[in-house]
Amino acid sequence: MPRIDPELVERPARVLPGVVGVFAGLCGAAGCAATSWWAGVLPPVAAEVLGPAAAHAGAGGPGPAQWAAYAGAGALGLFGFGGLARGRTGRAWVLGLFGRYRGTVRRTGLLWVNPLLLRRRVDVRLRHWRGEPMQAADRSGVALRVAVLVVWRVRDTARATLSVEDHESYLRACVEAALLRVPVAAPGASRGSVDSAQDALTRLVAEDTAPVGVEVFAVRPVRVEYAPEVAAAMHRRRIAALDAQHRASVLGSVVDSVEDTVTRLTMRGLVELDDYERKALVKDLTVAFCAGRGETGP
Repeated sequence: MPRIDPELVERPARVLPGVVGVFAGLCGAAGCAATSWWAGVLPPVAAEVLGPAAAHAGAGGPGPAQWAAYAGAGALGLFGFGGLARGRTGRAWVLGLFGRYRGTVRRTGLLWVNPLLLRRRVDVRLRHWRGEPMQAADRSGVALRVAVLVVWRVRDTARATLSVEDHESYLRACVEAALLRVPVAAPGASRGSVDSAQDALTRLVAEDTAPVGVEVFAVRPVRVEYAPEVAAAMHRRRIAALDAQHRASVLGSVVDSVEDTVTRLTMRGLVELDDYERKALVKDLTVAFCAGRGETGP
């Protein structure tokens, strides 16, 4: 199991309602306007609207006090409007400052987040992906090509973002490694074998990805086929097995028919047979029934 920093655990970040940012931004804009009036640098249109009130404004241009007021009001406006963010359902932000984790935002709606913090968006919805065919093997070691469907989600945003470079690539690598460690049910296998392989894959991948904050619910093989280098040989082997099964079924049916015929003839007293005659009759009936089966069979 990979070891992750135990202190790196998701925790809620400190954010404010969006109305606070809007109010701060409006106050900053109003402060800039008031400072312009104070410094006597209002646009002509604004001076005409204000009328006599504009006459009391200074006429010497902005001085040190006005510049300081501009800086304070501008900073307030930038912080107010610059920190506004919209939280969405199924999305989260991982916040950091100078390389240090500062918390995760999972709230929805209009929020105010410190604009100095670095934001990393993380999708925390239930997700799935179907990978390309990957290498695998069955219990006999025969090479297979398997495409799987993985159902997963990010459980701990801090670990998924900061403890691994790319949690999606890490998940794919874990699935590929698990396919090489767990025998996969070959094409045409029973439902029990398929379910057993699926459970083993899910358990193994979930154990590998849990330390990085990824929760895996299912790893389902959706397409299993033999590798190209063994596909032709396995196809001939399967046809031979089906032919042998068919022959065994036909032979069993012929033997049952011969036994039933000989038993009925002797029990009804239609014929009296010694051992030699019985063997000859069985041989002739077997040849006749097999010939008939061969003519009418598929």
